Amino acid sequence: MTIIDNAVYVDGVRSVEPQNLEQTFETLTMHGGMAWIGLYRPTQQEMAAVASEFGLHGLAVEDAISAHQRPKLERYDDNLFTVLRPARYLDESETVEFGELHVFTGKNYVVTVRHAETGGVAQVRQLLEKRPELLAHGPEAVLYALMDKVVDDYVPVVAGLENDIDEIEDQLFSGDPKVSRRIYELAREVIQFQRAIHPLPAMMQQLRRGFEKYEVDVELQHNLRDVEDHVERLISRADSFRDLLQNALTLDGTLTANRQNEVSAKQNEQVKKISSWAAIFFAPSFVAGVYGMNFDHMPELHWYFGYPMAIGLMAGTAALMYVIFKKKTWL
Repeated sequence: MTIIDNAVYVDGVRSVEPQNLEQTFETLTMHGGMAWIGLYRPTQQEMAAVASEFGLHGLAVEDAISAHQRPKLERYDDNLFTVLRPARYLDESETVEFGELHVFTGKNYVVTVRHAETGGVAQVRQLLEKRPELLAHGPEAVLYALMDKVVDDYVPVVAGLENDIDEIEDQLFSGDPKVSRRIYELAREVIQFQRAIHPLPAMMQQLRRGFEKYEVDVELQHNLRDVEDHVERLISRADSFRDLLQNALTLDGTLTANRQNEVSAKQNEQVKKISSWAAIFFAPSFVAGVYGMNFDHMPELHWYFGYPMAIGLMAGTAALMYVIFKKKTWL
């Protein structure tokens, strides 16, 4: 069953709880009031019934069924179709989970369609039912309250992302090899969060332009402006996160390059030492090899001082090369 909650409100008070959509439509016709229908991943038949009764636009209905929409606000005559992207921070996995909420509002109805396991709509309904004087303002009060709830839920998301970025700064200087992947994952979450929140100011401006035409209550106007202020502050913080992550990625690349250079420098030093000692030992080996060929006619072969001379030549050559390499700091 995709109908989560279905009620008709009269003067802000929950008056009737119809058992199905047909009873809801009959109640509105007979007694008036405002219907609030909460749907969870509705079928095409259910959406078709709601659309037929309330005159919902076909394109908006199609978007509500298929989901995967960006935040937006579209007006069809006196009806509004609003898409919001709720989000919550999961402490266990240190990730951000995004949902999707579609809201249809008209003169006497609110239809909420959600595509994620979130309790935000139910919480807003419970809150408004405790304030009938606010709910009595009609569908606009519900829409503004839903937007306020979505924005309020962004606050812990921002705090969670901020904490993750602080942890990345520690990982950068500890040489953690997984930090690059974590930066990319965080950057992707920040981008998704920006996509969820950046369209909100334009949506609220569009709502403000309809204040006079649709005679929106002054209290609701103040509530919407308060939500808009919160959104602006959250956007500023989210934008700073992206800059911080970009700087962290650049720093990670620099630190990685430095570590690689240090390793290469150490390897080069080792190669220099090995090459130097190889050259030092090669000179005596060359002399010994020449005098070890045992030809009959060789200079100094039968000379009395030939052997000491060969030994001295080998030692002197090795010592000379040692001094040369030492001066070049190869040893």
